Amino acid sequence: MIYDKHIFICTNERAQGAARKSCGETHGLELVDAFRKKLKERNLPIKIRAQKSGCLDICDFGPTLVIYPDAVFYVGVQLDDVDEIIEQHLMNNKIVERLKLENVRAQKK
Repeated sequence: MIYDKHIFICTNERAQGAARKSCGETHGLELVDAFRKKLKERNLPIKIRAQKSGCLDICDFGPTLVIYPDAVFYVGVQLDDVDEIIEQHLMNNKIVERLKLENVRAQKK
């Protein structure tokens, strides 16, 4: 099946005591479940798939996800951000600026 949008959500888990954060330990799997459930409930007119991914290599900003084909990375994503991402980005093609990697990275400098 060909999808209009594809959400890859980091669920990587590191060994206990690892130096870098781990999206999977934070709530990566819960994010996958939340996206799947809410997308199914909305029955959108476009084909969207939410799935687990391995490390997206921006662990310091986790939990992270990327939406393709837009190539937009969202970081620090919480469960209560799922509805906003679906509503704004997936339904209305408006980037959620406060979660966009480039904006969060610029704020931390």
